[in-house]
Amino acid sequence: MNAINWFELFVSDFERARRFYGQALATTLETVDSMGGRMAMFPCDPESGVGGCLSDSMEQQPGAGGTRVYLNVEGQLDAVLERVPAAGGEIVQSRMAIAPHGFIAVIKDSEGNVVGLHSMS
Repeated sequence: MNAINWFELFVSDFERARRFYGQALATTLETVDSMGGRMAMFPCDPESGVGGCLSDSMEQQPGAGGTRVYLNVEGQLDAVLERVPAAGGEIVQSRMAIAPHGFIAVIKDSEGNVVGLHSMS
């Protein structure tokens, strides 16, 4: 069983946030309309049971100080960190070893959310 099965990053400018994560992670986030607003889905492996999205919700606001999620960027940590500033974000904590569990970094996205990145290499 995974400790996490779903996460939502709340955004104030949906398209800006979708572009940020698409550019920083070098991926495409599929947009889905939901009952609470729009969602941009992060790529996930259905067998893992873990997924997440950007959420354009009137009930929630983005920003630092809340829950921190760590996105799996396996083998791509340095490449993602290189793309973050050009995508409109900033690096809060550069690559740091957390032996024996690999490496992490922390970024601030285009919406002000503080998000962790994790890779074993």
